[in-house]
Amino acid sequence: MADATDSPAISTSQRTMSRLLRQRAQEFLASRKHANNLVDIMDQWDEFTIQCLLTIETIFTEVLRRGDMYLEPTITLAISEPSPESRYTSWLRSCYEEVWKKILTSMENCRMTTQLQALTTAIKLMAEEGKAPLEPSDNLGYHFPLLRLKPILMTLLSPEKDNTNLIARFQEITSYPDALYYIWRCLPSLTPKRQPQEIYIKNLLELINKISLPKDGEESKISDNKELLCGPQGVAFTWDQSTVRRALNKVWACVMHWELTPQLHKQLLLVLLERVMPHLEKPVLLCDFLMDSLDSDGPIGLLALHGVFILVTKHNLEYPNIFTKLYSMFEPEIFHTKYKARLFYLSDLFLSSTHLPESLVAAFAKRLARLTLVAPPEDILIILLFVGNLLLRHPGLKRLIDHPQGEGEIVSDACTGAGDPFLMEERDPLLSNAMLSSLWEIRALQWHILPSIASAARFIHEPLPSVEYDMASALERTGGHLFDRELRNKIKDIMLTFERPNCMALPKGEKLLQYWQLTSTH
Repeated sequence: MADATDSPAISTSQRTMSRLLRQRAQEFLASRKHANNLVDIMDQWDEFTIQCLLTIETIFTEVLRRGDMYLEPTITLAISEPSPESRYTSWLRSCYEEVWKKILTSMENCRMTTQLQALTTAIKLMAEEGKAPLEPSDNLGYHFPLLRLKPILMTLLSPEKDNTNLIARFQEITSYPDALYYIWRCLPSLTPKRQPQEIYIKNLLELINKISLPKDGEESKISDNKELLCGPQGVAFTWDQSTVRRALNKVWACVMHWELTPQLHKQLLLVLLERVMPHLEKPVLLCDFLMDSLDSDGPIGLLALHGVFILVTKHNLEYPNIFTKLYSMFEPEIFHTKYKARLFYLSDLFLSSTHLPESLVAAFAKRLARLTLVAPPEDILIILLFVGNLLLRHPGLKRLIDHPQGEGEIVSDACTGAGDPFLMEERDPLLSNAMLSSLWEIRALQWHILPSIASAARFIHEPLPSVEYDMASALERTGGHLFDRELRNKIKDIMLTFERPNCMALPKGEKLLQYWQLTSTH
């Protein structure tokens, strides 16, 4: 992990103190007659926190490696006087505990650079203590200092301060399998069943989002990593997937009963979909929560739809009104949310079955076509591909291209849609009269100002391809791609100066030049 040695320029007094502290640390490590140097260093903590953190890290890393604080279990008589060696060891351990308190306090109450350095120092000391325990371990040569990890997690999960930056730094140790395992072991005891503060919920969700787990059957990805945070090379460590899953389920059982603000609700759904859901023992228990979330507008409803889709496709959940809910999500506001690509992707999957009623699919095709009149250019291209896929899956919908009841009568009022029997405001897709309408909106796009859109809209006049359009690759495109492509198409129209100017006079052949010469002779 990074430290603060590469921080911006510091003042002369800080440089001087840094050199002095390093000198005192070297003296302390060289001879016990300089033991009071440790007390002097700790006394400078409040004024020179970063310098003291780096110095303390150097001192106790070496002390742990030497085993100077290690205590052998012995049976002593009550009347016996402790030896000087044991008194020094006890004093050193007392200073070590005091240092840990100062480190944790620095993680809470200092500037961000100091907090990050305090976290780095805490992780390094914890790792070194794991390799050189203070007391005998029963785990056959491997020891993880949970008594150090738990206070670190408690500090990160502060109910009063947003620790997003600290958690991002803490994420670095999750690449070690033993650290990831024991983090999950600790989390259930730190998750309250009663409603916590909003900041605590935010920090917890942020932490869970940063500590990913392998899916069942993929544990070998973690087991193959032989590098441990708190153990020497070659020490055996066993990853127990069932223990980690139980811990995750205990944590999530508490989280699901908390009251959430809209922002936390959205964050919870993101973490649920991307990190938690594959590891839940009974995902179907999320049904009520996701159904309630579906009633929310905007990103919350869309993310809940994704969760319902997973339950429907992987856990055989029956939700008869899912298409009505999906249909209602296609509003002009969806184009201004960051999760619109997820909606198009899920909708394409929901409507991929060729056994759906044509009237239902026609309602989606018509609603999407109507939205092209107000959609941004990059979204229009995606919608055209989407409608093309619907026509491929349901050949009977080709009647919407050339409606038998007379398309000209519908298109005559295309600017207002007054002659169109399609009911845009109808919430039930089966009652929208889509089968009585036509896709005149796509015909209108053939005169769009952007040639790429006008060309794409001409697909309804050409034979449809035998293979569906790739929606996944289309969703990766952005407005920037569209702008760059149009710019490349227009680059040949840019006029260039073929005659290099060499003075302030106008070039030869310029009409104004003759008039300038005429007036300049008088």
